[in-house]
Amino acid sequence: MELHKSIENALSSAVRILPEDVEKVIRSALRSESDAKGRLVLEKIVQNIEVAGTTALPLCQDCGMFYVWVEIGKEARCSLALLEREIIKGCRSAARNAFYRKSVVSEPIYDRENTRTNLPPVINYELVNGKDIVIHFLLKGFGSENCSSVRMINPTAGEEGVVKAVLEMVKKAGGKPCPPCFLGVGVGGTMDRAALLSKKALIRDAGKRNRNARYRALEERLKREINALGIGPGGLGGDTTCLSIAVEYAPTHIAGLPVALSVNCWADRKASVRVIGGYDGSTAPSVQ
Repeated sequence: MELHKSIENALSSAVRILPEDVEKVIRSALRSESDAKGRLVLEKIVQNIEVAGTTALPLCQDCGMFYVWVEIGKEARCSLALLEREIIKGCRSAARNAFYRKSVVSEPIYDRENTRTNLPPVINYELVNGKDIVIHFLLKGFGSENCSSVRMINPTAGEEGVVKAVLEMVKKAGGKPCPPCFLGVGVGGTMDRAALLSKKALIRDAGKRNRNARYRALEERLKREINALGIGPGGLGGDTTCLSIAVEYAPTHIAGLPVALSVNCWADRKASVRVIGGYDGSTAPSVQ
């Protein structure tokens, strides 16, 4: 199968069927939620998931913007030009053939004319170890994206400062991003690097912890303290504001401590396509 077709199939599914790890944490939250209003919201979310899973209807009317994170193995065969062509072609076909609302404008301030294709996607590339290329997709809705933010905090603020900054951003968001939410936190680098890391964190499977023990403990603390805010499902109160949180970090300057938060609503729509050995157009791709 051609690479763009595999991408189209993955995205046509992602718009209406949540990944297993995402649905699992949502159903777990329903079982543990003690607030009556919170339970009602979570029951409706589960009903929404079930309806979308048995029809061609999308999980949400905001089908999001195509956000793409491409991991390119250092030993992989790769033509970036051909790879990007296939990604864009797959996104275009999915937006045309599945029930995607057209939600992208070609220029942000003045004309804001709809492209009517959901293109272009936002694409980031990262070199990693290995021989394969893995293409990760987020369908990034903007009710939640509008609640994402970056803070440049005091470099001596440490863990307490990071926790305070994240809690302030979550409190400011309140019920606007359709909680309960999936949260990605990026710490370090520069302002823009921290924001990219926060998006990378969202790609991680729900509930999968950081391999670094200190950052794993930070994730656990953040989730606990965010849920103690009582914002709850739908912003109506309850135990579950954060379904899962992931933290990614990078080296930074001695004078800085950037902290970025990327917010995804409960409809954490993701897909991944792995190209075995890479892709340079010389042979048909082997895709998982």
